[in-house]
Amino acid sequence: MCLAGIHAMFMVGGFFDGARFDLSTGLNCIIGNRGTGKTTALELVRYALDDLGNDPKQRRRVEALVLQNLGGGRAELEIETADGIQYTISRTAGDAPIVYTAEGEPTTVSIGAGGIFRAEIFSQNEVESIASDPRSQLELLDSLLGDGLLDIERQIAEAQAALATAATGLIEIERQKSGASEKLSELPAVEEALRKLGASSGESGDAIDKAHAAKALRDRERSAIDETLEFLRELHADVTRVSGAVTAHVSRTFDDELLAGPNAALLCDAIEKLKSHAESFDLAIAQAADAVIAAGWAVREVEDQLKTEHAKQETEFRKLIEKHKEAQQQSAERAKLEKKRNALKAAGRSASDLEAKVTARRTERAEMLRHLSELRDRRFRLRSEKAAEITERLDPDIRVRVEQFGNRDVYRAALEEQLSGASINRKVVANRIADQVAPAEFADIVRRRDEQELIDKAGINPNQAIAVIEAYADRMRQCELETVELTDRPSIELLDGEVYKDSLSLSTGQKCTAILPIIMLDSANPLLIDQPEDNLDNRFMVTTIVNSIRKVKSRRQLIFVTHNPNIPVLSQADRVFVLASDGRQGRIARVGTVDDCREDIVTLLEGGRDAFMERKERYGY
Repeated sequence: MCLAGIHAMFMVGGFFDGARFDLSTGLNCIIGNRGTGKTTALELVRYALDDLGNDPKQRRRVEALVLQNLGGGRAELEIETADGIQYTISRTAGDAPIVYTAEGEPTTVSIGAGGIFRAEIFSQNEVESIASDPRSQLELLDSLLGDGLLDIERQIAEAQAALATAATGLIEIERQKSGASEKLSELPAVEEALRKLGASSGESGDAIDKAHAAKALRDRERSAIDETLEFLRELHADVTRVSGAVTAHVSRTFDDELLAGPNAALLCDAIEKLKSHAESFDLAIAQAADAVIAAGWAVREVEDQLKTEHAKQETEFRKLIEKHKEAQQQSAERAKLEKKRNALKAAGRSASDLEAKVTARRTERAEMLRHLSELRDRRFRLRSEKAAEITERLDPDIRVRVEQFGNRDVYRAALEEQLSGASINRKVVANRIADQVAPAEFADIVRRRDEQELIDKAGINPNQAIAVIEAYADRMRQCELETVELTDRPSIELLDGEVYKDSLSLSTGQKCTAILPIIMLDSANPLLIDQPEDNLDNRFMVTTIVNSIRKVKSRRQLIFVTHNPNIPVLSQADRVFVLASDGRQGRIARVGTVDDCREDIVTLLEGGRDAFMERKERYGY
């Protein structure tokens, strides 16, 4: 494996027009007066890599800075992946990045999470904000886990998508089953009415009962034929509907403007290939449609024969009924009830089939939920192992732990949003449910509409319980609840004297003291930080940050914007970029080793030679 890194940054147009940063694989430092574009250079890298994060506020900040400083120009990065493959990434403001091979051919490969290349980039305030936000701490921890976590995250996303699809199918079958069961509830009354009508005794009574049973069977036979013919009609419509679909798609999608463009030859080639396959496709569709029609005619032949037999049997039935006046009077009513009973029994058979399908779907869904839970457990184990490794490496100063499902913020927010229309204090109720009842358990309670259990477990009053259950009456909402994630919650603690303190309660300087050593650990990704010295004392910079840089710079590319001389000098920067600006245009005034840029370092970072010598004299060194 090679050392992944950014070989060069190159800007065309905008504030840094023509500037090229040829970077070292070790420690690179960017220095300069304020307003020379040091932060801009770093943020252009972030933009080119399309790594703006999930925070809308940060995205807007970076996009505004890029628009202001890049204008209609472009930023390019020459990179090398851990596999030793070189690419060029080019991006203009407002457009997506384009990735080229080393030979300049455009590719379809992606960058960022799960892509070919990723860098860890931190602005001035991000280090402090990580220490103040458990979600950001989790993202930091995950960034150190590499491809193993990405694979699990991919599987989790696939499992969640499959569960959403399965929920839609389950709900539809449950709806059908409920309708069939509702119809079936009428059957006992119909059976009782028929029993009373068939209560005649004697030999004639038995004959009449048998005749009515045969008549009911004829009704079922007609229904079976009608249903089959209707099924074949719908099937034929479905089959013929897709005939010509490929050709229609081609005509609709590849318009004259596309076919007059620079890639017309390639598009025409695609069209010809599609059309050649479309002919085979349409031929197969026509054959399938013909087969359906043939099946329909075959059933109609049987239907005609059945009608003849039914006419004969109905004639015999009427002769029998006409011999018995009472039976004749009841015949129409009895036939109507028999017909209804047949329909209800058919619904019963349907309900039984649907019940089996519901059971199968629920079992399948339970297995899918178990698989999702296992994936989340695997992810937690990865995070816990990494937290233990960080603790061991930074012992005793910093301690990292992970509590599984310790962050209920996503769950709480989802509850509060769903309860927005209810006439209750949704914030209070959402907090109590989120704190006391797990999502899957809550989903089961609302599905069963168990108000008392919700009152007992969540500690809410009856009116609130009723409102909550009504808010989640929709079956899809219940299924969505089953997959709501309780996020793992990391805890980063700093040893302060003899006591470990959670980063959330630390001062600004202590927050950075707790987070920076973690950021500085070994990783396959290049690390870019804007002014890591902010809010840190120089002693910590030397004893911790400089020592960390020395340890990792041979194994990880580092690019720092800094005003602190300890970073480039004591860490022996491999390359220093000195930036200058006339207010309208930024440029690289000098580039070289620490020794090459010594005078600039003294002037810009030490306050000048006189100030440096005066301090030396004052200290008595």
